[in-house]
Amino acid sequence: MAKRRPSGDGMVRKREDGRWEGRIVVGHKEDGDPIFQYVLAPTQKALLPKLHQNIETFRDVELCGDNRMTLAQWLDRWLDEYAAPRLRESTMSGYRMYTEQYIKPRLGSKKMNSITAVDIQRMYTKLMKEGRVREHPEHGRALSASTVRRIHTMLHRALEDAVKAHIIPRNPAKGLTLPKVDDPTKRVLTDRELDKFMEAIQADPFWRDFFYTELTTGLRRGEICALQWQDFDSQVGTLQVSRTLHKKAGGGFEAGETKTGKGKRKILLPQSTADVLRKRQRKALGEWIFSDLLRPERPISPDAAYRRLKSLLREAGITESIPFHGLRHTFATHALASGVDAKTLSGILGHTDAAFTLNTYTHVTDDMQRQASVIVGNFMEDIFGKELKPWQNAENGAKEAST
Repeated sequence: MAKRRPSGDGMVRKREDGRWEGRIVVGHKEDGDPIFQYVLAPTQKALLPKLHQNIETFRDVELCGDNRMTLAQWLDRWLDEYAAPRLRESTMSGYRMYTEQYIKPRLGSKKMNSITAVDIQRMYTKLMKEGRVREHPEHGRALSASTVRRIHTMLHRALEDAVKAHIIPRNPAKGLTLPKVDDPTKRVLTDRELDKFMEAIQADPFWRDFFYTELTTGLRRGEICALQWQDFDSQVGTLQVSRTLHKKAGGGFEAGETKTGKGKRKILLPQSTADVLRKRQRKALGEWIFSDLLRPERPISPDAAYRRLKSLLREAGITESIPFHGLRHTFATHALASGVDAKTLSGILGHTDAAFTLNTYTHVTDDMQRQASVIVGNFMEDIFGKELKPWQNAENGAKEAST
């Protein structure tokens, strides 16, 4: 016969097979019937600690009847009902691929109420060793650390929403150890390369204006392609960044929200950039500042901009590959080197805070090191004089002490 314990302390009984069973109420179904969470142990003494641990885990939790669905079932529901209304199609496409290729084959059949942090951590470890569907000639079957971290971001969000939906009591993806991603040095154009690139773009008026605007504003590729004439105040010389072009799942691009809330911003343009846009505006054929060359009713596509960038870099004699974002890095790095403060630059770039700007977009180039050495050398000479350097003082002192 079941042995009842005080309210909130669960129920304990000895089963016919000799094992001890504990259960607690963790929620209720739609019809009002209770939802039980069970725990088993060989003895009553061994059972009680497990039961008390369950009581703490499910304290202040009221689960619904969906807590026994599988992870695969929840992810399908989450993608359609939770993620799709708030995410871009390109992001959704990636999330569906992560779900089908990586998560479902390893954890999809597990019940939501039985998934643990250990289960998820083991999945990440296996993905790092043999996660690729097709073998890579260089990396074999190992999945990159950055991909595993993106999978974690998606799974963490899905499980966090499951907590809010009263399907699980806690998010088992919290506090896991994630693989470290090597932060490659972000490539920026040096002063010499920048001069060569500016020479190369002069032959084509459209791309000259496009890349000059990019190098003096640091806009994201989708943002500069999505600029419309209504965003440009020709009298004041400002540019309102309010949209971006992003890929659609079925191909092509569409205008949508900027990457972040801070991405919507107003930029005061350099006088030279404002003049470039004023000249373009007088010859404008449509609403887009940089329209498609063959179909002016459409914006220039981000892919076309990147292809032209690669060809112009080759014409400039710059053989090392530089992504379009490298122009944004170049703008940010040179702006800071020229004395623009991090907070102001953060606002221009559309970042959430200045710390992110400093950590992400500033790089010590060889040109910056040379400039720093000249500055330091000049102020040291101002202090000690050109004839006598501080180290010469030390050498002379040592000689005098030895005589």
